[in-house]
Amino acid sequence: MKLIVGLGNKGKEYQKTRHNIGFMAVDYLASVQNVTFEREKFGGLYTYYYDNGEKIILLKPQKYMNLSGEVIKPFIDYFSIETYDILIIHDDLDLPIGKFKLRPTGKSGGHNGLKNIELHLHTTDYKRLKIGISNNKLIDTKDYVLGKIKDEDLKIINNIIEKVPDIVHDFLNMTFDELMNKYNRK
Repeated sequence: MKLIVGLGNKGKEYQKTRHNIGFMAVDYLASVQNVTFEREKFGGLYTYYYDNGEKIILLKPQKYMNLSGEVIKPFIDYFSIETYDILIIHDDLDLPIGKFKLRPTGKSGGHNGLKNIELHLHTTDYKRLKIGISNNKLIDTKDYVLGKIKDEDLKIINNIIEKVPDIVHDFLNMTFDELMNKYNRK
């Protein structure tokens, strides 16, 4: 069993904001798999599908971003999911728009959702798919990440999001080193 978590904030006012890229990615993956987020547990919306007989759970925490770990921890405990079977999809200020990076572990880099996950999982050893949103030093970070994505940037980001189903499929069938070698670009 694998758990794919898209990070974001609930509510219409946060749709198509930079901080909601994780939600956008798992929404797209769900649509490709023809499943919908109809189930609710531990403060998260979730759905699942099977890929080659393996259950893949998609989760969108419904507490705010900085409380994501409060949803994920009871979820992994209930479903007995190992930390190495989790992939967190989130926005990254340090990557330019149009870039993404798979990482097997790491620090939060100031990302409040990741900080809360680390607090509740007691580890930084979980896999991540970081999707670049760039950074605008002229705008306060909070205002920037909660700002709407410009249409021209959304087209670029959607090109990455369209790769998520292939990345998740390969996450099931490759070692993580092989996955990073295949998808991480310089």
